[in-house]
Amino acid sequence: MTKAIPFAEYSRQFLEQLPRGAFLTVQEGARRNTMTIGWGNIGFIWQRPIITVMVRYSRYTHSLIDKAPDFSISLPAPGEMRKALASAGSVSGRDVDKFKEAGVATEPARTIQSPVIKGCDLFFECRTVLRQVMEPAWLDETIRSNSYASADYHVMYYGEITACYRREAE
Repeated sequence: MTKAIPFAEYSRQFLEQLPRGAFLTVQEGARRNTMTIGWGNIGFIWQRPIITVMVRYSRYTHSLIDKAPDFSISLPAPGEMRKALASAGSVSGRDVDKFKEAGVATEPARTIQSPVIKGCDLFFECRTVLRQVMEPAWLDETIRSNSYASADYHVMYYGEITACYRREAE
């Protein structure tokens, strides 16, 4: 059983949990993948709530999210699913079934085709409204040298939040 929660509450929880890890999950046709993310934004742009996620070109997820119409973010409760987050962030979906490897299952989302990660505490379903390539020349030099020494830049995906809900205690 799930319930809707207010924007102010879920944005705070998103920002608190994100540095500890969250699952970004995408399905494109029959292919699906999840990865661990620790960077992102949540805010209000274009008269709608938006989550921005970043995916490097080198990631298998990039080949899916670039073609998919949507993505989900699943946040574990603080301190939970640490091993699953570590696993999903250390192996490639090109080589293994990350869901099996991380020991996580999916369940259908409410409003999008990409699934959510079962057992998480907070879910965001997002319809992609903008794909934005990073322009390295416009990036602060300190950030470029610290985060992009190998020139493996991100593409930013802006997703309109179409549903946000929390898992209720069973």
